[in-house]
Amino acid sequence: MKKILLAHSPDADDIFMYFAIKFGWVDTKDYQFENIGLDIETLNKEAIKGTYDVTAISFGMYPFIKDEYALLRTAVSFGDGYGPKLIRRKDRKLKQNFKVALSGEYTTNAMLFKLYYPNARPIYMDFLEIEDAVIDGRVDAGVLIHESILDFDESLEVEKEMWDIWIELAGEGLPLPLGGMAIRRSLPLNRAIEIENILIDGVKVANDKKEELCKKLEEENLVRISDAMLTKYLDMYASDDSVELSKLQLKSLDKLYQLGFDNGIFKEALKTEDYLIPKEYKELRNS
Repeated sequence: MKKILLAHSPDADDIFMYFAIKFGWVDTKDYQFENIGLDIETLNKEAIKGTYDVTAISFGMYPFIKDEYALLRTAVSFGDGYGPKLIRRKDRKLKQNFKVALSGEYTTNAMLFKLYYPNARPIYMDFLEIEDAVIDGRVDAGVLIHESILDFDESLEVEKEMWDIWIELAGEGLPLPLGGMAIRRSLPLNRAIEIENILIDGVKVANDKKEELCKKLEEENLVRISDAMLTKYLDMYASDDSVELSKLQLKSLDKLYQLGFDNGIFKEALKTEDYLIPKEYKELRNS
């Protein structure tokens, strides 16, 4: 069997989308998928090194690895009226040069944050530490991601929604791009197409068997949240909209990369569709 290293973050939506494969609910052909769970910034840095065959990444860092990795169409996370939150203590007001905790230099939320707050002083830490860092005053504010956005200490309040920042920077009508998957270009193209289709099937099966899968994930203590909060979170970030990139989602990514180019972050404004696996290859090969 062909072993494929599949790296993803340990937050609930990634676990949900990939564990239908892990539990054997999807035909994986002659592939053996080995799951590796790491925080998203570690995954971003490992992608720059080219460590894993298939890896979750922040969309905001993809231009830095575009020559080594192609984007996958599936297991994508977008916000639609919601997203990461900039929080601060209720008893504090932020100055222009406030100190802020971000979940990683290469994350999409860090990119958008720095465009909107150019005078802030970012420091980077594991996303699980950000809430406590704000509470104890190590930083003036922090951007919460993943499940943290649903439940945080009552001493804190939202200063700014990343969704609102996105709307102000990109305009209305586009979902907020957050993260997706990339696959190493050194894999044979026919293999890459097969792997993408397996992952698409995995997300579809996860959605179709949502209740059963959630129960199994909770019973095996594979997720940090449960019950109603888990369902709410998965409805946000692991739904039918996660199965395959839509035209609107592609438009959002193009806008993200245009913003990055216009502000000197990227060397060019990528057209996302050019960096997807060419599905027509398999049909041409067999014609």
